[in-house]
Amino acid sequence: MEANIASPAALIGDPSRAAMLQALQDGRAHPAGALAWAAGLTAQAASNHLAKLVDGGLVSVEREGRHRYYRLANAEVAHVLEALAVLAAPVRSLEQPRSPQARALRDGRCCYGHLAGRLGIAVTDALVARDLIRPADDKLYAVTPQGRAWFEDLGLDLEATRSKRGAARQCLDWTERRHHLAGPLGVTLLSRMVALGWIETVAGSRAAKLTTLGREELRTRLGVDLEAVEGRAAA
Repeated sequence: MEANIASPAALIGDPSRAAMLQALQDGRAHPAGALAWAAGLTAQAASNHLAKLVDGGLVSVEREGRHRYYRLANAEVAHVLEALAVLAAPVRSLEQPRSPQARALRDGRCCYGHLAGRLGIAVTDALVARDLIRPADDKLYAVTPQGRAWFEDLGLDLEATRSKRGAARQCLDWTERRHHLAGPLGVTLLSRMVALGWIETVAGSRAAKLTTLGREELRTRLGVDLEAVEGRAAA
């Protein structure tokens, strides 16, 4: 029997629910009030939509005292949302971002815990160019022996990133239309760069900002001038 894709498609197809799902793509858990604000809904309307998303298996809920926090149910949901964003008609504001918020998201952002946007593409391209990772079948990246040494030198435990679906996956970036590094390795790499002070996440946003220290470290370690990442988006 074939899977019934109509049910999840109908859930995602509602504009209000789509807005809340996109807000959850930063990989964090959010309260209903924050998601209501993101979708421009009343608290009651947001609660009704979230209940449908939970029942449909797209969103999970965690109770902490009297509060409820929502997150995407799994990485597969995030991948579907990214793929749909790629299929969507181009938005002019993405081609020529006019607001600081739009430019920040295109410069760099969190995509379900890994790094996306121009910054994510630049880091991934540099890893491939230095033969630290290689594109493989089934939309995966293979970590080379020199790549394993590079990641371990950075303080990553590669054994902890093992996954049946692959530790390093290719995720098609919805603003750049190119692949960036995803999967457990991508999540661990972004977490480590944040811990090292190379990247700062922006409160209340999916934006991820490269710090001065990060710019110098990634230039030294990957041989890439990442200042151009910000300059291209501002053009």
